[in-house]
Amino acid sequence: MSAPTAAAQKSIPADRDLTLDLVRVVCVVLVVFAHILFSGVGKGPDGALVIERTVEGEGWFNAASWIANIMPLFFVVGGFAACAGWRSAQRRGEDEDHFVRLRLVRLARPALPVFVFFTVVLGAVRLSGLAPELVETVAIGVGSPLWFLAAYLLAQALAPWMIRLHARVGLWAPLALFAGAVLVDTLRFSVVGGLLAVQPIEFGKYGLGQELFGVPNVLFVWLFAQQVGFFLYDGWFRRRRIWQLLALIVAGYLLVWGFVSLGGYSWNMLTNQWPPTAPLAVLAVVQAAGLTLLHRPLTAIMRTRAAQGFVFLIGSRLMTVYLWHLPMVMVLIGIELLLPIPMPAPGSAVWWWTRVPFLLLVLAAVWLLSLWLVRFEKAPPLSDRTWYWATTTAVVVFVIPILGITAWGLDFPLAAAALMATIAALALGGALRLRR
Repeated sequence: MSAPTAAAQKSIPADRDLTLDLVRVVCVVLVVFAHILFSGVGKGPDGALVIERTVEGEGWFNAASWIANIMPLFFVVGGFAACAGWRSAQRRGEDEDHFVRLRLVRLARPALPVFVFFTVVLGAVRLSGLAPELVETVAIGVGSPLWFLAAYLLAQALAPWMIRLHARVGLWAPLALFAGAVLVDTLRFSVVGGLLAVQPIEFGKYGLGQELFGVPNVLFVWLFAQQVGFFLYDGWFRRRRIWQLLALIVAGYLLVWGFVSLGGYSWNMLTNQWPPTAPLAVLAVVQAAGLTLLHRPLTAIMRTRAAQGFVFLIGSRLMTVYLWHLPMVMVLIGIELLLPIPMPAPGSAVWWWTRVPFLLLVLAAVWLLSLWLVRFEKAPPLSDRTWYWATTTAVVVFVIPILGITAWGLDFPLAAAALMATIAALALGGALRLRR
C-alpha cells in the first residue's frame, strides 16, 4: 500500500488533526468486520445450510458491545469535523444553505448507485418467485447500515445552528438533549409499551410498533453526540487531566450500567442503537474521553507513511466501503455456495480463523468496485439555490424513506422510494447534472 501522493499531502491543511481521519477509517473497518461476524453462513456437519448471527450467540458479546459499538464516536468525530468545516465555510463567506447542501450531496451521491442496485435486484427477485422469507432475511440484513445516512445527515444539517447554540449556552445544550433522550425512552418503554401490549397497532408489514416511538431519539441522541464533538473541537477534553478523563470513563460506564439495570434497555449496545437510546449518548462521552487519552499514540501512528497511506486509500472512498460492504459480503457468500468451496460451520474454530482473511477479501472486492464508484464520493459544483426551502425539503425527502427502511426492513417498495427520493434530493440540492 503506497503512501499519499505529494499532491494529496499538500492538500491537507496544516492544522488538520489526522488522528480523526484515522478514527473514521478504523470505525468503518470495525463496522465491516462486525457485520462479517454477524454473517454466519456455512454448512453444518450433516452438510445442511446454516444461517445464523454467529457472534450474537457468544457469551461475551454483550460485554464486548459496550466497547465495540463505536457509532457514538463516529458522531463525536462528525461534530468535530462540522465545527472545523463551518468555521472554514464562514471564512469563505459561505452560508448555512451551502454548508448543508454540500453535506447532503456527500451522502446522497454515494447512496444513489446502491439504491439503484437494491431496487433492480429486489425487483428481479420479486419476479423470480424465490421464497419471500429467505429474501426478506437477506434484504433486511444487507440494508441494516443505511440508518446512518439519515441520522448523520440530520445531525450535519442542523450543525450550524447547534454550533451557535453551543457557543451561546455551552453545557446546557447537551444536558437538554440528554434529558430529551431519557424522556423519549421513558415514554417508549413504560407508557407506550404498556398501551401497545394491550392493543397492538398493525398495518400489515408496516405496523406501528413500540420502537417507532423512540424515533425522536435519532435527533436527541445523535445531536448530543455531535455536541460532544463540539466540546472536543474547543479543547474541553484536552484540558482535562488524565485522572479526570479516566473518571469520566468510569462514571460513564457506571451510568450505562444503571440504565440497563432499570429494564427496557438491552445489555447489548447494538440493540440499543435502533432507535438510539440514552446509554449511547453516555457512550459518546466515554469514547470522546478515551480518544483524548489515546491522542498522543494515535498522532505518532499517523506520522508514519504506512498509516497515512492506509487512511488516504480507505478514507478517499469511505462511503463506498460503508454502503457496499454488506452487498459484497452477500455476493461472496453466494459464490461460495454455488462453487464447490468447503465452507466451515459458523462458530467453529476454522470459521473464526477465516474471518480476518474474509475481511481482507471483502475490502479488496469493495476496493475494486470503488474504482468506478469513487466518482460518486466527489461533490460536483453546486448550482445556485432556486428557492428558499429547497435544501430543507431535500433533506426531509432523502431522510424519510431511509428511516422507513430502518424501521421495517429493506424491501422493493422502500428501495424504489429511497431511489426516487435520492434523485429528488440531489435535484433540489442543485447537484443533479445531466451530460449534454
